[in-house]
Amino acid sequence: MTTHSRFPGREGSLKARVANSLRKRHISARSRTQGGSAAVEASLVLLALMAMLFAMVDIPFGIFIQNTLREAVREGVRFAITQQTGSSGQDAAIEAVVESYSFGFVSAATIAAGTATLTLTYYDGTTLNAATGVGSNSQGNICVVSASVKHAWVAPVWQPTGALSFSASSSDVMGAPPGGVLPSR
Repeated sequence: MTTHSRFPGREGSLKARVANSLRKRHISARSRTQGGSAAVEASLVLLALMAMLFAMVDIPFGIFIQNTLREAVREGVRFAITQQTGSSGQDAAIEAVVESYSFGFVSAATIAAGTATLTLTYYDGTTLNAATGVGSNSQGNICVVSASVKHAWVAPVWQPTGALSFSASSSDVMGAPPGGVLPSR
């Protein structure tokens, strides 16, 4: 049986067009049903990427806080052993130095809020017992400056409590007071 066509030689292309049209319908129907899958996959990937992004911010910032705190207490002890003082006394001057080097992590406001602490302790140089009162900052005694800071995660992905604690401490032996006069604490 022979088929006659108005356009000889085009029978194959008609079949190809019909098959192509059926394939397109099948693909579009499949893509409609998989649209939700793509959204779920994208959200899961986005969640992991956001966690990595926040980690890339949190971890270096934590290192920065720790290094800043160490430098602040170190400078406070350096100031203390030189027996310098201000109008409010030696302890207040040491605290002011620590606060000035801490980039605001240790300040009167953060101490009052309970997110930071700053302690100055003097020890007798021979017995190593804590020294208090007049003369506790005399030559040969040991001055210990300690500070701690609580900082919240940028995004508490890893710890729901969200609090990180950083602390640093530094100590040195007190030097001779200038002019032989011991400053008031």
